[in-house]
Amino acid sequence: MTDFVTAECGIRQLHGRYADAIWRQDSAAFAKCWTQDAVWKISGREAHGRAEIAALFEASVEASERVMMWIGVPVLDVGVGAATGRVQVTELIKRKTGEAVRTLALYYDHYREDAGHWRFAKRHFNLYYFGPPDLSADIY
Repeated sequence: MTDFVTAECGIRQLHGRYADAIWRQDSAAFAKCWTQDAVWKISGREAHGRAEIAALFEASVEASERVMMWIGVPVLDVGVGAATGRVQVTELIKRKTGEAVRTLALYYDHYREDAGHWRFAKRHFNLYYFGPPDLSADIY
């Protein structure tokens, strides 16, 4: 049980660093959340490796003044130095145009211990809602 608790704590810290980097729009901090050979699948796009992931992140937040991401409690399957899981996320986004957007999604993740930290080895963003903050649009 200790190994699970230690891994879960490290993975939660990873999610915290990830959300913080998004809020600050800090592509260097965002890139450090990933392994060197990581894969990020989001909104029909796919990036391989930290440099591509950082570039995709920068392009993704370009139109936004701020993005606040809330991350749920991850559901994990932990092994030795690696784990898989899924986690619910919601974002509240203020676009530079003044428009407000909310997202509801699930991330399907592969995590790996790397240089003393848990990092994302693979993330797949599965979007269920993108629309007004009051959730008045359809959920897919």
